[in-house]
Amino acid sequence: MEIFFSILARRLLRRGEFDSRQDLVEQIREFTLAYDDQARPFRWSYDSTPLKAA
Repeated sequence: MEIFFSILARRLLRRGEFDSRQDLVEQIREFTLAYDDQARPFRWSYDSTPLKAA
């Protein structure tokens, strides 16, 4: 779920211009519907090796 909100923030909210709260809600709905059509499962690449502190 956090990944979706990150994508929403990067693709819509940071670049968006909203005339009103209702406009924001409508654009989020449109984004969500469009994203649902193209969404694919995320492919995780972490291989279980311990992370080292810098």
